[in-house]
Amino acid sequence: MTQEQALAVLKSGRNVFLTGSAGTGKTFVLNQYISYLKERKVAVAVTASTGIAATHMNGMTIHSWSGIGVKEKLTNSNLRSLKTKKYLEKKFDKVKVLIIDEISMLHRNQLELVDQVLQYFKENQLPFGGIQLIVCGDFFQLPPIGNAEEKSKDKFAFMSPVWVNAAFHVCYLTEQFRQENNALNQFLGEMRSARISESSFKKLKETANNTLEDTKEPTRLYTHNYDVDAINQEALQKLDATSNYYGAKVKGNEKLVETLKKSVLAAENMELKVGAKVMFVKNIPEKGVVNGSLGKVIEFNKEKIPLVKLSDGRIITAQAENWKIQDEEGKTLAQFDQIPLRLAWAITIHKSQGMTLDYAEVDLSKTFEKGQGYVALSRLKNLESLRLLGINETALKVDSLAYKADVRFQELSAKVEKENPIEQLQKEAVPFLKKCGGITNNDEIKKHKSKLKEKSKGKTDSTYEVTYSYLKQKLPLEKIAEERGMAVGTIAGHLIKIKKDHPDANLSRYKPKKSVITIVEKLYKKQAKGEAVSLKEIYEGANGKISYLEIKLALAFII
Repeated sequence: MTQEQALAVLKSGRNVFLTGSAGTGKTFVLNQYISYLKERKVAVAVTASTGIAATHMNGMTIHSWSGIGVKEKLTNSNLRSLKTKKYLEKKFDKVKVLIIDEISMLHRNQLELVDQVLQYFKENQLPFGGIQLIVCGDFFQLPPIGNAEEKSKDKFAFMSPVWVNAAFHVCYLTEQFRQENNALNQFLGEMRSARISESSFKKLKETANNTLEDTKEPTRLYTHNYDVDAINQEALQKLDATSNYYGAKVKGNEKLVETLKKSVLAAENMELKVGAKVMFVKNIPEKGVVNGSLGKVIEFNKEKIPLVKLSDGRIITAQAENWKIQDEEGKTLAQFDQIPLRLAWAITIHKSQGMTLDYAEVDLSKTFEKGQGYVALSRLKNLESLRLLGINETALKVDSLAYKADVRFQELSAKVEKENPIEQLQKEAVPFLKKCGGITNNDEIKKHKSKLKEKSKGKTDSTYEVTYSYLKQKLPLEKIAEERGMAVGTIAGHLIKIKKDHPDANLSRYKPKKSVITIVEKLYKKQAKGEAVSLKEIYEGANGKISYLEIKLALAFII
């Protein structure tokens, strides 16, 4: 199924299982749908089975969001206790769509608890309390953590009765955006079919002899943390250069902040040196950087911000970025600000999930879980960018139940595709939005979208710079005020600082009449120097014949 049709199925309001092999753009489709819902004021909860996956989408773990925590079962007493928590009741009352990413790592028992909680709070016996549920992931990747005696059927979410009750429409993405039609793509396909040919395995083992270009110092992927930590620290200490230290800035709910600290791949306290091998750990589209982009610190600017030279030769200023946990309405509950880098001489396979690597050395000799080998190899684009350091038998195995389920998922997806043409799905989108209490008027959507964009832009730009961006578009003050949700007088006041910060800016269209400027300038010069400007004094000095709005605009061209 194409991304376009999968997105149309999501917009139609059906419960969906979004899946496909690594590199088919599952997270991209999810993010498109999340943006679509937020722009239309539909309350969407963005969660994932792990903290690392949740931070990729500014969400939280499903365990935290649902209130189930680490519980293995919920009694009536537990549910009554949860109901006393007003923040949970408010959240569940508003939510219309729930997204759970990396579903392969969510134990079936935990999915059942989420269903139980939502039915209880919503007082609705429909699956998951009647809200739209979107689960996303690939069961060939890392599996749920369970007890030693548990079999796959006891752990996988798709084996739960609540999965069946949810009646998911399966959207199996088939377009490959990471690997081209090459030897690596063929090998991964054979892994998924549990039939690795001798010729493909031979090609994989031959990568042990690959000689990567001298300019490419590959990241090493390992199965265990202790290997990674030792390699990174040893390599950093060998560099004969001055250390710069970066401490993360955090704010928000204490518990959620702690969750971010554990989940964000950028360290809370980071040490960097010139020559350090680093990896960007956040997608930054405006800089052409993805989660997994590799490079080397080549210098620090005057503000001690690291400059990173990527493998393609580009030099990127690694300014601090933020990771957030947001509620259903987009309100930030916790925030973690840090340089978006981590040492990258080595990284664990677990933490590499979701990344795209240009080249890597992979050690699969200590693989202890089915799926680790697939995750590691699927981070790359081709076999030429891989050097295999070691491999054991477990690394190439896929779970037999996951394989059988995957075959069935492809069949179900083909059926969904055949029975639901895009034109029909598009007709169902508006009724679903109305059911969720969302907005459907194009002008309202455009206005709200602009506000969301501005809010996002405000992360790094001051409120004056945001206003300046609108002024450069030569929009009327009234229109800017409407877009920003501010008073016209407030926007006019911004011009005073903007004109100071940007003396060459052409803001003549906002300049009041010469007669107004003359009067205001005369009254302004009468005020004591070094003291704050008294708008009231100027207003009264002009006998109320000049409005406060005109005074602010005039001062922008006087001060």
